[in-house]
Amino acid sequence: MTAPLPLNGIRVVDFSIVWAGQSVTMYLADLGAEVIKVENPRIWNPLTRASAARLTPQMCLALPPWLGGHPNNDPGPRPWNNSPAFIHILRNKKSFTVDSRTAEGLTIVQSLVARSDVLVENLPVGTLDKLGLDDATLQSVRPDLVILHQPSFGRHGDYRDGRGYGSHMDAVAGSTILRGYRGTAPLSNVQIVPGDFTAGLHGAVAVLAALRHRRRTGEGQVIEVSQADSSACQFPQAALDAAWNGRASGTLGNRSVEGFVPNGVFPCRAPGDWIAISCRTDEEWAALVRFLGAPAWAEDGALATADGRAQHEDAIELRLADFTAGHDQIKLFHALQDAGVTAGPVLSAAQAANDPHLRATGAWTTLPATDDYPETEWAVPPYRFSESPVGLRTPPCLFGEHNEYVYREVLGLGDEEIEELRAAGHISDTYGLEVLGP
Repeated sequence: MTAPLPLNGIRVVDFSIVWAGQSVTMYLADLGAEVIKVENPRIWNPLTRASAARLTPQMCLALPPWLGGHPNNDPGPRPWNNSPAFIHILRNKKSFTVDSRTAEGLTIVQSLVARSDVLVENLPVGTLDKLGLDDATLQSVRPDLVILHQPSFGRHGDYRDGRGYGSHMDAVAGSTILRGYRGTAPLSNVQIVPGDFTAGLHGAVAVLAALRHRRRTGEGQVIEVSQADSSACQFPQAALDAAWNGRASGTLGNRSVEGFVPNGVFPCRAPGDWIAISCRTDEEWAALVRFLGAPAWAEDGALATADGRAQHEDAIELRLADFTAGHDQIKLFHALQDAGVTAGPVLSAAQAANDPHLRATGAWTTLPATDDYPETEWAVPPYRFSESPVGLRTPPCLFGEHNEYVYREVLGLGDEEIEELRAAGHISDTYGLEVLGP
């Protein structure tokens, strides 16, 4: 018999935006929580549902693929329902609309909070307070509520009013100094935002811990998880080295912070194909030497230990690159693994989508088309539970898709009240003229 999902029966009020906060609620939704996303049809939150509310195919072609890659490069009239950058983190969620800046909108949100267990937000510090949803008010509505605040730089201190995206948090945390090829400047880095998703994981685990505490004690919690702090947690070795030894770390490229040598990414025969190779022990190095045919350069006794290899790391990498450049990526990957060497192919998004291993693990599932995106394959949550069916249960929620459910079934409103709210602009499946213009 299949066990219920871990968070079955838990309802989450989702005020999150962009990636960090929306990742928190994505994980909670994956685990079975009913996540109800609060969306305002009169307010456009930048980079939360799409890069812009008005897009043309020409604009999509000019944008990077992760922002402009709408189906067939055509965003349609509702790009917020099919943006490649954000639609995946809307899986397993519900969306309802309300203008929470108004008195009646505030009443609706408070009524929803009273029927919920968790509230998640990563808005600029003080935004919920201005709406009349400060911690004290929320707790008066639902005393055992778990509240997660996920500000950019914390709710206290000199940076409390700072705003930004993941790249800004990563910069403050040190990512842009430590990440990159050796000897390069931070501005030469490709823009990636790992801090968003690290913050999402930290926030989700914090909520799980608070729910466990509530189950045992009946007490709610107010939690603060700074996104910048979450980003900094990715580099403990650099922080400790600075604090204990007074050394400032720099860029390592693909080399190991744990002393594995060699450890890197090397070119393969086909243009654009790369393979990752890591010798985590001296035994793995010996296995790699045997695989290479025991060339004279590799049998140098000075290379038998990691410390010795570290003294010749540049030369080792050049030799390995010369070897891998003559081989097929996938065949070499399997051969190295069979020889006892840690290795793996570096896959592009297109290669990953067709990778036999990922296919065998059930990493993708097909969902039916909607008016805003075609029938296509979607990535399922990359984790499994032994008894609970954690997975992609419902497709990414469309804007305002669950208005009827929330207003009728959750809040218990009748036809007349719903029509009044619709006429007042609270209930909608599209953005209003305030966002879209005439």
